[in-house]
Amino acid sequence: MTHFVRHKVLTGTPRMLRRYLGAILILLFAAAAFGQADQGTVTGVVTDPTGALIPNAQVTLTNTGTNLALQSKTNGDGIFVFSPVKIGNYTLKVSAPGFVSVLQEHLRLNVAQRLNVPVTLKAGGSTQTVHVTTAPPLLQTQDASLGQTVSTKTINNTPLNGRNWVFIAQLTAGTVPGNGSRGTGTGDFSANGQREEQNDFILDGVDNNTDTQDFLNGASFVVLPPPDALAEFRVQTSDYSAQFGHSAGAVVNASIKSGTNHVHGDVWEYFRNSALDARNYFAPTVPEYRENMFGGTLGFPIVRNKLFFFGDTQENRIVQGKPGTFTVPTALERTGNFSELLDPALNGTGIPIQLYQPGSAGGPGGSDKLSCGGHNNVFCPSQVDSAAEKILQLYPMPNANNGAVYNNYVVNLNTTDNTFQYDTRVDYDMSAKDQAFARFSYSNMHEYSPSPFGTILDGLYGDGNFANIAENFAGSETHVFNPTLVNEFRIGYNYGNFTERQFNSNQNISQTLGLGGIPFHPNLGGLVNTTISGISGFGTPPYYPTLENEHVLELLDNLTKIVGNHDMKFGVDFQRINTAELQPVYPTGAYNFNGEYTGIPGVANTGSGIADFLANEMFSANIGTYNTTNDHRWMRSAY
Repeated sequence: MTHFVRHKVLTGTPRMLRRYLGAILILLFAAAAFGQADQGTVTGVVTDPTGALIPNAQVTLTNTGTNLALQSKTNGDGIFVFSPVKIGNYTLKVSAPGFVSVLQEHLRLNVAQRLNVPVTLKAGGSTQTVHVTTAPPLLQTQDASLGQTVSTKTINNTPLNGRNWVFIAQLTAGTVPGNGSRGTGTGDFSANGQREEQNDFILDGVDNNTDTQDFLNGASFVVLPPPDALAEFRVQTSDYSAQFGHSAGAVVNASIKSGTNHVHGDVWEYFRNSALDARNYFAPTVPEYRENMFGGTLGFPIVRNKLFFFGDTQENRIVQGKPGTFTVPTALERTGNFSELLDPALNGTGIPIQLYQPGSAGGPGGSDKLSCGGHNNVFCPSQVDSAAEKILQLYPMPNANNGAVYNNYVVNLNTTDNTFQYDTRVDYDMSAKDQAFARFSYSNMHEYSPSPFGTILDGLYGDGNFANIAENFAGSETHVFNPTLVNEFRIGYNYGNFTERQFNSNQNISQTLGLGGIPFHPNLGGLVNTTISGISGFGTPPYYPTLENEHVLELLDNLTKIVGNHDMKFGVDFQRINTAELQPVYPTGAYNFNGEYTGIPGVANTGSGIADFLANEMFSANIGTYNTTNDHRWMRSAY
């Protein structure tokens, strides 16, 4: 470009010089022009072998997958622009009277790309055509943004744990893996020092971000199509278009494949199994782990050259062993007999643990030793609370540690995690002036984490039922008024319902066991959260139930106008964001039994939380409120 400008300054006329300078200006202006969300722009300059500009040349851009042909002509400065254009593979044909036509093949238009295709026409008959099979250079001369486009081939050839392609974004310049965010395990990353939650996830040009307050679904995105379903995705970390003004971090812009005139698809299954794993030298057994991930994609024409379908589905089934060591009451302790605490070999302290009669001598822990019928450290039957005794009987019996009263129960539980998801997309090329598509994505994940003590006692350990249900819809219609004026209207809908529920969340278990005064209504069932020193506690974990959901309706309109040597884009983006969160702290209460009443305060190795529990001597209790927080807001943007 610099060479032919210098040449024309020496030999050309002032009018021709102005045209060349105008061509330079439009190409320089294009570097700052607005990008496309999930589309792109094809532009270029048509010249003859001497570098002279060729105005009014006929330019045809054809999608090789759907045969959709777009028509335009070069302006007075020999420049053509097609914008916006769906990503994909194209051919470009340029012809003009008195020149040999040129057919440029193997053009690949990527997400948010401005593809520059300079064309040189040689003098000759217009019935002749030169086929150019070499793709144009991959230099990014039309866009100042910093980022990386990841193709289908790269996605499929990259080893991915769980086939999560978001981890590839961590290889982009300016990014580092997440550190401590809830979505770290699903690929969250920090771009240019911003928080992980400041990244903007876009799918087919519409919002795909988690808007709930604490990202209960464990990810910054709502739906995650399988790698085989993606046409490509682009990560931009700086200097990106004003169109991407949602967040301060990176823009992760992904597009799902479209159907074409050719039937295409694939099937897959990936599996892991602990039967194939080696045992750790220091471990007695190999922890159980079974994972089967399988699915497929299919694209085909419904009506050739007009209507196309693409769909994918994937299912992932995981079974993972979760070993744990806990402390449960012994057979004697369940009846109020704590004589085992007097044996240093069984209590783990090296010295006897003496219990005292609750309330004797006027204090929480009296000076009278606990005894019944001359037996030390033993309650009389009349001193034992029937509800407490009933609850202790629900604990499993000890199975480890040779009769000790601590670390005496070992269990290996299997957590199941099953995900079913699919995407469907229909593209309709009504004409060269109107193209539309609609896409719907769905994901349903259910995880079951069993309690070490059974579903009635629960266990304070993050067990229960977890569900993440997500949906994402995108619809778009692009209308070409004329080669210099194109409008695109788009609608998006983003839905997420993320829940963590305790066992028996809809059953009044407390009442059936004789515990009174415990709040109950749907989602608030289960046992009160209870901590007992000397054994592992029971009841509903804190912050259960947690129920979060989001509804995001998005309306976008983008208008592209070419005026002389200027390529301009304007647009608006309206989002109606509705979120709701229920995450109470101890909504059914929390009890604490710490041995204060069967021991002497300040004296070590006295008292037992289990004994306090059987005597119904509680050290502390608290209860939280049960309220849902609703957030409704508009996000209005224009550029």
